[in-house]
Amino acid sequence: MLRYAKSGLASASAAVAVLAAVTIPVAAQGWEPSKPVEFIVPAGTGGGADQMARFVQGVVAKHTLMKQPMVVINKPGGAGAEGFLDIKGASKDPHKIVITLSNLFTTPLRDGGTLQLEGVDTHRHAGT
Repeated sequence: MLRYAKSGLASASAAVAVLAAVTIPVAAQGWEPSKPVEFIVPAGTGGGADQMARFVQGVVAKHTLMKQPMVVINKPGGAGAEGFLDIKGASKDPHKIVITLSNLFTTPLRDGGTLQLEGVDTHRHAGT
C-alpha cells in the first residue's frame, strides 16, 4: 500500500512539474489557446503516460488554467510512432502537445531509425 502511495506521489509531483513547464513559459509570453488543446498520448489508455496526461488535464480544468479545454487523445500504434508522427506533422500547431515516456527514444531504435523527429537526436539520448 505504501509503495503505491509513494508511486502516486511521485506521479503527481512529475505531473505538476510537467504542468509548470508547459504553463509558465506560455503565461510569460501571453499566449492563450484559441481552440481546444490536444494532449497526444503515444500509448494506449490506462498506462502511465495516459494517467499522467489525464491528471494534468484534470488540474488544468479544476484550476481554470486555460479558457479552452484540454483533450487527451491516445494514439498507441507502432509502439508510439503513430502519436509521434501526429505531433511531427503538427509541429507548427501550438494546440497540440505530447506526453511521453522512454519510447520517444527507443521507438526509432526499434524501427531501424526510419522515424526521424526534427530536433531530437534519439540515438544519442537512448540509454542515458
